[in-house]
Amino acid sequence: MVRNPAPQKCDILVAGGAYVGLVTAIAIKTGAPHLSVVVVDGAPDGRWKNDPRASAIAAAPANMLNTLGCWQDVLPDAQPITEMVITDSRVSDPVRPVFLTFEGEVKPGEPFAHMVENRVLNASLHRKAEELGIPFIPGVSAERFATHNESISVHLSNGKEYEARLLLAADGARSRLRDQAGIKTVKWDYDQSGIVCTVSHEKPHGGRADEHFLPSGPFAILPLKGNRSSLVWTERTADAERLVRSDDFVFEAELEQRFGHRLGAIRVEGPRQAFPLGLTLVREYVKPRFALIGDAAHRMHPIAGQGLNLGFRDAAAIAEVIVETDRLGLDIGSLAALERYQSWRRFDTVQMGVTTDILTRLFSNDNAAIRTIRDFGLGLVDRMPRLKSYFIKQAAGIAGDTPKLLQGQAL
Repeated sequence: MVRNPAPQKCDILVAGGAYVGLVTAIAIKTGAPHLSVVVVDGAPDGRWKNDPRASAIAAAPANMLNTLGCWQDVLPDAQPITEMVITDSRVSDPVRPVFLTFEGEVKPGEPFAHMVENRVLNASLHRKAEELGIPFIPGVSAERFATHNESISVHLSNGKEYEARLLLAADGARSRLRDQAGIKTVKWDYDQSGIVCTVSHEKPHGGRADEHFLPSGPFAILPLKGNRSSLVWTERTADAERLVRSDDFVFEAELEQRFGHRLGAIRVEGPRQAFPLGLTLVREYVKPRFALIGDAAHRMHPIAGQGLNLGFRDAAAIAEVIVETDRLGLDIGSLAALERYQSWRRFDTVQMGVTTDILTRLFSNDNAAIRTIRDFGLGLVDRMPRLKSYFIKQAAGIAGDTPKLLQGQAL
């Protein structure tokens, strides 16, 4: 008779090794070095090294990354966003009037966001996790789990089993673990997809980001190091699929119509990808010995550029709750401890979800009356410095009840 091997033990198992899962593991291990943290990730080994995408890292998550010792490696390759310009027009309009501008600093010398290539940030996070001795197991996903009084058993796709005190699910928007936990969601699809690609251009961008509100959805131009920019181009799903499949000549011709000529001639670099867009909000963040973080807890339209930054806020909050609970000698997997995390994050997430949903519906149409109202509103905000300052702080993630790490304080 063949016996199953005894389960391996750890304090915390993180299922999902992308940004949010890795940052959470690093934050917990930094604040409580004696806790054993293991990260499993379903993606093949090293796939993150070839990720061609880039992400906007707001000021508060940058504070956290700096406090955790990860930002120093990233900063030389990070592009500060020094200005944000918003227009509202049709693709065929010869002129795109500017309705709203934001200066890109939350305070002198501190931009409200940086653009960072994914491979650069991933490399820094992996280096830090290795330095802290956090096991990272690629190509292996958490398949199922069973909760007990003092532990949670997690069965992996490689046949092994872990016995932990807490399972953190960072396994993405289609979280299998969320479904197994019986956590209900509120979700809908926008029938839009976001085309993501990188372009090089003839002239320097000067750190300026542009967001053009077009009838099919927002078209964002986000500056990268050098004469390069990252694009998030929203189209109706059928059109997005057609564009991604089209040849380079057709794609670049359509792109040039939306990009404009401010930065001279443009050329697409690397692959282009399309991702379906929708809204997903969970009804619960936690169960006994189980918590959701990142996209497993929320998925939003990129219109406000807050999806990843919300995940970083989850990471900062759950790490603070775990570390403080452990210091008090209490059970880090108890529902009483985890409910503090849930109450901390749920209102912020729902508020951002409602905001992005309203903005998406307001700006992804060509109704003349709605266009007049929204353009008047944008112009009004542009003439109100205090309101603009409030929006910048919200975008930077430094408003409200902010976890310590996001303020640049160690746990």
